[in-house]
Amino acid sequence: MDKTNIYAFADEACPQIDGQIDALLRNGLSGLEIRGVDGTNISDITLEKAREVKNKLDAAGLSVFSVGSPIGKIGIDDDFGVHLEKFRHTLELASILGAQNMRIFSFYIDGDAASYTDKVLERMNMLAEVSRGSGVTLCHENEKGVFGDVPERCVIIHESIPEIKAVFDPANFVQCGVDTLDAYGKLKHYIKYMHIKDARPDGSIVPAGYGDGNVGEIVSDMINNGKTCFTLEPHLAVFDGLAGLEREGEKSNVGSFYFPDTNTAFDAAVTAFDKIIGRTR
Repeated sequence: MDKTNIYAFADEACPQIDGQIDALLRNGLSGLEIRGVDGTNISDITLEKAREVKNKLDAAGLSVFSVGSPIGKIGIDDDFGVHLEKFRHTLELASILGAQNMRIFSFYIDGDAASYTDKVLERMNMLAEVSRGSGVTLCHENEKGVFGDVPERCVIIHESIPEIKAVFDPANFVQCGVDTLDAYGKLKHYIKYMHIKDARPDGSIVPAGYGDGNVGEIVSDMINNGKTCFTLEPHLAVFDGLAGLEREGEKSNVGSFYFPDTNTAFDAAVTAFDKIIGRTR
């Protein structure tokens, strides 16, 4: 489907940026949701390194759609001042990289989630205030264990701070025991883009369309409503010892969704999504 824009966490193919570029090009993808750069988390690289990465991506005709940051992925009672400085630095990186979006989280909580509502919203309001005027849209991901890991609490965030949009991750909802179609119905008007990741009720991650995430139905509805940006986040299992079990010219079978290396797993994730959207290349 030509009108879709497909990006990826290509650090799952290779930790080095050159290998990520190779993975994106051979799969005909538009660019990155950038998370790991040469073995370093995106929020920890220098401004100089970001300029180097941007030059490489420009030369390859690729872009950074979103910064897959770890912002908000700390305990609600952890030192927020230090974290806020990391956020300011990550916004500078996003500007250098030309990213329109930044993935964020809503803080890990323990116990009664409702009792943390005010503190979570206070901190997320601070993130929104710092980001104003940056040209970067903050997009909250429904990560397991954070305040917004169920749709009802995601709605609280989006209604309270309208400039924070949603990045919808169906696999995370499956892992939280949430019906993804119900979650999508509650959140569809807040969604900026979607992570293409699928899961089964036992928590295992599988290629898109092979789990209980209703990925195909949700993707179709998003496209029909003009939302055409998707990020592949494969998270597929690599069996590191597979090559050692094989003789030349033979392939070992260790299960339907185990792969001999990260590049093979990454390519399989792209192929699964191609099947869903009818993309040919």
